[in-house]
Amino acid sequence: MSKRSLFIVLAVILVGSLLLTACGTPATQAPAATEAPAATEAPQPTEAPTATEAPLPAVGTPDHPIKVLFVPSVDANVITTGGKVMADALNQATGLTFEVSVPTSYAATIEEMCASPTDTMAFIPGLGYALASQLCGVDVAFKAVRYDFPVYWAEFIVPRDSDIKTLDDLNGKKWGYGDVGSTSGYMVPLVMFKDKGITPGEEVQTGGHNQTVTAVYNGEVDFGTVFYSVPLNPDGKVAFTYQDYVDGKVTDAMYEVPAETIPNCAPDAEGKKLMCDGWRVLDARANIRAEAPDVVQKVRILAISPAIPNDTMAFGPEFPADVRAKIETALLDFSKTEAWSTSIGSSDFYGWTGIETATDAEYDFVRQMVEATGLTLEGLGE
Repeated sequence: MSKRSLFIVLAVILVGSLLLTACGTPATQAPAATEAPAATEAPQPTEAPTATEAPLPAVGTPDHPIKVLFVPSVDANVITTGGKVMADALNQATGLTFEVSVPTSYAATIEEMCASPTDTMAFIPGLGYALASQLCGVDVAFKAVRYDFPVYWAEFIVPRDSDIKTLDDLNGKKWGYGDVGSTSGYMVPLVMFKDKGITPGEEVQTGGHNQTVTAVYNGEVDFGTVFYSVPLNPDGKVAFTYQDYVDGKVTDAMYEVPAETIPNCAPDAEGKKLMCDGWRVLDARANIRAEAPDVVQKVRILAISPAIPNDTMAFGPEFPADVRAKIETALLDFSKTEAWSTSIGSSDFYGWTGIETATDAEYDFVRQMVEATGLTLEGLGE
């Protein structure tokens, strides 16, 4: 083969080799540019699930006892001891758990009822009830009965040797009272003073009915205002009946034990009663008989107020109806037992000899008194 021919052959082989190399792996088309995916919003953080509060134990269970509140109108130790007697009796009758409490004032009692609407029951005077019912819907169940009286009175007391003879003589005199939230101790006397144009002088808040009697007894104030209850005669009956009072048959002399018995007034052998030749004193003076056995000889009744609706036993505005019904039945039953007299029936406690069902409308008179004086919860003090 000539050199020319060999060169041609080699050239053909080289070109073919290059073509095979170029075509050995088919060229792939570059992918067409695609639009960038639309930006998606970052997922919003989800709120953590709200922690659900565990439901409260049922009202009246050991973990959620019913609060039994008593206003501090008499010695707190007496209330606590007697209140426990009641709480134990109600527990035995219903199986419910009760917790006795004595708030620091009338106002604090009302505030507690409104703050704990589902689990409170309280023994509060008509004035406190009138305010509590308007404030948050506290609802009355019972009213107190004292020796067949569904009403009570305020009494004005002075030293027996005082020259004060009438209410008008109280003008400018030093006035002692327990608490501005007390119906008989403060509100009713205040309304009477306004009606009569009487302006007392210095006012002293003593802290309770017992302390007011003591202040008059010791000459620390010129006069005091406390609760009044009708004395019992030697037969154990009231000196006059409620119907006598309604019919206008009661004279001023009937409010006090007979004058001839007063020199002989003294506590009985057991120290539980203040007796005057068989007559029994039941007004606020009797509560200090231990420390002042001659209190009747030293402190006299000047005057009595118009009748006031008796104290109440009321429930918080959202108290469970079924639980309330059990308590009402048990309380009525307890009021008929001897143990009642060692509890709220004791003369050293509130002196309730019984209870009757009550309606809210019965306290409209007290609401009118509140409206007339402009009293508010803040006005009851702390």
